Amino acid sequence: MDYKKLDVWVQTRNLVKNVYVLTNGFPKIEQFALTSQIRRCVISISSNIAEGCGRGTNRETIHFLHIARGSLFELETQLILAKDLNYLTDDSQYIHLEIERTKKLLNGFIKYFKKL
Repeated sequence: MDYKKLDVWVQTRNLVKNVYVLTNGFPKIEQFALTSQIRRCVISISSNIAEGCGRGTNRETIHFLHIARGSLFELETQLILAKDLNYLTDDSQYIHLEIERTKKLLNGFIKYFKKL
């Protein structure tokens, strides 16, 4: 399976790009703290989808897709914390819509693999 053609993987690439742009505005003091954590987290989502698709069994693939989903929820939490700290404005709400879209795609992909 070519993971690079999957809608869910393409969506996570867009999410990475938008999260990087969004976190560019965070205070310098957060560069090695919350900013770094958010960026590692968002990269983990697409990386685990790719790694899962490279595994030999559906069980292994599902395992890595669940890890990707966990990272997606972690990202959502970290962005909520960033909003609580006033690092994000109301115009950053679009990122939460992207996260919801990614959740739906990822959940659908997990269900697909569970049926195989």
